Amino acid sequence: MPRAAVKSKRGRLLFPVLIFALLGTILLNVAMGETVQFSPLLTFQTIAKHLPILSKIVPALPANAPQNTDIFIWQQRLPRTLGCALVGMLLSLAGVAFQSFLRNPLADPYMTGVSAGSALGSVIVILLGGTGALAGFGQPLAAFITGLGAAILVTFLAQKRGRLSSQTFLLAGIVVGTFLWSLIPLILSVSIRNGNVNRQSAILSQLLGSIQYLSWSQIGSLLPFALIGMGLLWSSARELDVMAQSEEAAVHLGVDVEQFKRKIILAGALATAAAVATAGIIAFVGLIVPHIARRLAVPQHRVLLPVATLLGGIVLVGADWLSRRYLNNLEIGVITSLVGAPIFCLLLRRDQN
Repeated sequence: MPRAAVKSKRGRLLFPVLIFALLGTILLNVAMGETVQFSPLLTFQTIAKHLPILSKIVPALPANAPQNTDIFIWQQRLPRTLGCALVGMLLSLAGVAFQSFLRNPLADPYMTGVSAGSALGSVIVILLGGTGALAGFGQPLAAFITGLGAAILVTFLAQKRGRLSSQTFLLAGIVVGTFLWSLIPLILSVSIRNGNVNRQSAILSQLLGSIQYLSWSQIGSLLPFALIGMGLLWSSARELDVMAQSEEAAVHLGVDVEQFKRKIILAGALATAAAVATAGIIAFVGLIVPHIARRLAVPQHRVLLPVATLLGGIVLVGADWLSRRYLNNLEIGVITSLVGAPIFCLLLRRDQN
């Protein structure tokens, strides 16, 4: 059987496996805390009683269930875990899109300047005490505006005679991202000098990547940005297939290449802004997970995009479980960097052999 056919069959089988793995990882992460632990059945029953469809099917909580079960599971752990899964999905999805349309395996949201721009906007809102502004939409909106602004600046620098050079875009993204990243420690220094200890802690969480204090309201304010970004990227599967080959092939098949590039940049900025506003800087997920997804599935993006999305959620929820269970709530961005860098080096060496 041809290799492509084997991968296509494997890709179809991957979906139920990855969905089951994601749900299982979420349930495990919610049940197994750093101090208080619950059985998977009790965890599922607690979640089910809040869902109208499942509440009529799943048996009620037993009489001897701990009184704080609902607080731990529904109010604290579940929003944190779902937010973590959402961040992993968004970063992985954006990583696949950027790597394909730039035709560069090193491209990800952090190397295109988008994440640094989004982080800067999010940090500014924290410093000004505006995280609750606009009914909770202030921080993600600022992250999107500054992330999109960074993408527009990078696009402007990379354009020549109205055409966007993929190689120059990546180089400009690294330069702009580095500059915007340098502004964040400057803002942190100002906040320390002004004695904003609480805001300083929140800013440090943004820099290190943390999801410890996610709530349902935060997820609700970020979900629109995430869904729009996901929808735009998923709807671009056919064009990404062609763009991954060459721009000439895309033009021949009727794709408006320059307009499509702007669409991907906008969608990537939306997805990255939602991820950064939720969890801060989490490196390597948008770089490593697309490579793993390509090894598991066919290169067609109608399969590759959802596989990478599910795999990103599994990876980041697994990292959060590792942090809470064994590493004393170490920031999740530190874990992804410690684990992601060696994996990337391994993949790099394998590709060279």
